[in-house]
Amino acid sequence: MNTRKLWIGFILVLVISFGILGYYGTEIYRKAPPIPEKFITPDGETVMTKQEIKDGQNVWQSMGGQEVGSIWGHGAYTAPDWTADWLHREALYILSHWAQQDFEQSYDNLNEENQAALQARLKKELRTNTYNAENDQIVISRLRAKVFTEIGKHYEGLFMDDPAKAHLREEYAIPAMSIKDVDRMDKMNAFFFWATWATVTERPGKEITYSNNWPPDKLVGNNPPVH
Repeated sequence: MNTRKLWIGFILVLVISFGILGYYGTEIYRKAPPIPEKFITPDGETVMTKQEIKDGQNVWQSMGGQEVGSIWGHGAYTAPDWTADWLHREALYILSHWAQQDFEQSYDNLNEENQAALQARLKKELRTNTYNAENDQIVISRLRAKVFTEIGKHYEGLFMDDPAKAHLREEYAIPAMSIKDVDRMDKMNAFFFWATWATVTERPGKEITYSNNWPPDKLVGNNPPVH
């Protein structure tokens, strides 16, 4: 057998394989969700900073990271995917708020037409990309800023010592006081919020999110991409 041809074939396979890996690696890096210098409200109030998000990621990693739930579906499943959990809680909170504000009813008690109208409004609220590359900031509504605080209380109770969350800690195999400091907890919440923002915010000029519509959630329009 002509070994020269085998070597040429082997080299071609290597070149093509690494070329493909390099291309997609570059695409993934280029399309990675931005970590802005700040998340702010329309009136300029700072909700969280880039440093808080990065510090929050370190806090999560320090308590086990992907071994304690997962982010973007990568990791262990003794606890939830935190982006999926946060996203659904955020969606339900906003829908409930609007239902009470506009109809003085719970969202579940609305008819299908009104529910559909609020869901369409929710998708616009959450999926619109407001990242400004020039000032490296993302604007979120005051409602979303409030939701960040309210959902943060849930996670604070879960990862700290709220007795009402004891059953969840048992289900998720999370010891009480896994996070012992409120400041560290706030930073981990900032990381969870940013990671969730990336799952529901559409890439510029696209109709899919930075995480390709993962996790699935019909309330916010996270359906499998159509190719």
